[in-house]
Amino acid sequence: MRFLPVTRPKVFTVRHAYYEAVLLVERVHRHFLEVVKADLDRAGIQDINNIQALILYNIGTDEMTVGELTARGYYLGSNVSYNVKKMAESDYLLQERSPHDRRSVRVKLSPKGLALHKVLSEGLEKQIDALTNAKITSEELTQASDILRKLERFWTGMINYGGG
Repeated sequence: MRFLPVTRPKVFTVRHAYYEAVLLVERVHRHFLEVVKADLDRAGIQDINNIQALILYNIGTDEMTVGELTARGYYLGSNVSYNVKKMAESDYLLQERSPHDRRSVRVKLSPKGLALHKVLSEGLEKQIDALTNAKITSEELTQASDILRKLERFWTGMINYGGG
């Protein structure tokens, strides 16, 4: 008796692939945060967490408002003000009220923050160098980024317009 291959409806295949992609985005982000935490631990840095370290890294040599952190996509969360406050208390950030709008606070890295930025940059460079051993090419990363940007646009459309 011969069995015919089971063909799944296209909707099932797309549903499965979409859900798997959504789960992978979250899982990959979580793993990256763990890599950042490991870099902080190896450097003996205990007064900042991995989320705060990424915010700090993304600020770099810029000066910006807390709102700009979110608008530029450097931080996606509801407690950015809390994290900025904690980083300022730990002397990683300098805060200054805008002379034009006293409600607005501008932040930039302190000397301690710039030193941590250097540590994080070195960790990122080690990761980039290790990509060769993981057999991940520049082309594959570009393709993955392109797909993630498409998903970002799709989800933004779902939020803003109720459709893709």
